[in-house]
Amino acid sequence: MVPGPAACRSTYARRVPRDRDEIIADPLAPARPPVRFLVKGRVEALPRRRADKDQVLSWVVAQLVPVHDPVDERTLTDRLAGLVRDPVGIRRELVDAGLLRRTRDGAEYWRTLVTEYDAL
Repeated sequence: MVPGPAACRSTYARRVPRDRDEIIADPLAPARPPVRFLVKGRVEALPRRRADKDQVLSWVVAQLVPVHDPVDERTLTDRLAGLVRDPVGIRRELVDAGLLRRTRDGAEYWRTLVTEYDAL
């Protein structure tokens, strides 16, 4: 027997905002940090799911590197060490994800993309 439309609606009901303020949030406010992936404010391991990993990497880069502000390798690694368990691995992930660019020799890094975690 196939369930009727009422059963399907109750199973897959969407959350409806209760007031207008929930619908119209400040579009220029930075997004909330991905706290479910942080342990005592640090990233101990990257999530496996690609969308979650991208979210965490976007948050990390927004915390540490201003847009269009070049940073040398040592400074970037030191900044990352304060926020993540594996600073070198995360630095590679940031470059691979396109969130950071670097010179050919890897001596300098910079960011050209604005993420949802940047205050505008």
